[in-house]
Amino acid sequence: MAISAVSPCLIPLADLPADFRQRALQWAAQFPHCTYFESNDAQYPQGPFQRLLAVAPTGAPAVDSLAALDQLRNENSMPEFRCGFITYDVKNDIEALSSQNADGMGWPELHLFRPQTWLCWQAETVEIHGEATGVLTQILAQVMPSAAAPLVPVLRPRLPKADYMRAVDAVRTDILNGEVYELNLCQEFYAENVSLNPVDVFWRLMEASPAPFAGFVRWHDKFLLCASPERFLARRGPRLFSQPIKGTIRRGATPAEDEQQRQALLHDEKERAENLMIVDLVRNDLARVAQTGSVCVPELFGLYPFRHLWQMISTVEATVRPAADLAEILRATFPMGSMTGAPKIRAMQLIEHYETARRGLYSGSIGCVWPTGDFDFNVVIRSLQYRQDTGYLSFQVGSAITFDSEPEREYEECLLKAKALLEVLGTTIGER
Repeated sequence: MAISAVSPCLIPLADLPADFRQRALQWAAQFPHCTYFESNDAQYPQGPFQRLLAVAPTGAPAVDSLAALDQLRNENSMPEFRCGFITYDVKNDIEALSSQNADGMGWPELHLFRPQTWLCWQAETVEIHGEATGVLTQILAQVMPSAAAPLVPVLRPRLPKADYMRAVDAVRTDILNGEVYELNLCQEFYAENVSLNPVDVFWRLMEASPAPFAGFVRWHDKFLLCASPERFLARRGPRLFSQPIKGTIRRGATPAEDEQQRQALLHDEKERAENLMIVDLVRNDLARVAQTGSVCVPELFGLYPFRHLWQMISTVEATVRPAADLAEILRATFPMGSMTGAPKIRAMQLIEHYETARRGLYSGSIGCVWPTGDFDFNVVIRSLQYRQDTGYLSFQVGSAITFDSEPEREYEECLLKAKALLEVLGTTIGER
């Protein structure tokens, strides 16, 4: 996809060293604004992320709110390539909501910056856009440190297991009382005064969990190391598509057991009900910005294998109204229903009540917006967050609670989703 009006510098992949991506990220992570999108060459319906790396210095032009996106539209500004992140807390700008829970990270609500330099991987070349002078030389000169495995203490739960179990039961009561149909309940595990190399840990995470919507983000002293399997929303020309994940089961140890697990997930009525409820929510969200009658579900209950898990993924598509831009589309669809529940607003109110940690960039999104108006954003899950200035290290995991949920089973699902993250960190979860 062309993303620059100026001809980029093209380098054949065959002329580059095998560790070029690692060197490129090592170089890029020195910038205060850095985003890297990694597909891990995954096969995925509608395709995974495009592999892309973007950097900018301090003071780079950036959009930091939905209102700023509106202002760009109202000023008829020249469309520009931008990339960055949208935190879960943008919900507070869309609805009459607030967030008061503990926040160890302190991300800005939204940050879409204009890169100074960006690299775009194609089938046989790497394109260097923007300020390209000397960039290739700088990347190739990177000395790759032989970093030791990170030393991370036992992680503490922000919500002790007993409290989590009580919260699941309370949500089931809310469902019985008609407050919600489904609620995505998440919990945080964290450590303090941790010292690690974010770039090294990111590549360790890619080895443990090669996901199709992975990414690395630096915003000053804050880092996101993301191994997400889920797309939130993409636009290609007039078409919008969202691919919510609801339904999880561990992979089998043998081919026969793996197939048995796949069949178990396919026929699990609870998991199918979770998926269908979120598909209906996404259909309703897209209908707010879609041409009448264009919303469809080309795939329902698709099953896809990942390193540790089978996931149930559905695809919802629509033709967007010509006048709808990114800000309007986000107001209609964000946050993603797979991370809230249904109905969305009441679910988000209850999430704030039951959870004890502010989600921040978890349950948010990272992605790119092209000058054409096309964009691609993931769901930030299966991710580590790290503050280099304070040593705060955190990850969050969750599961969808329905009336049929069993608290112990939901807790085990959270631990299953945390497996790759714990392996990478070489640590465990303690009790509090």
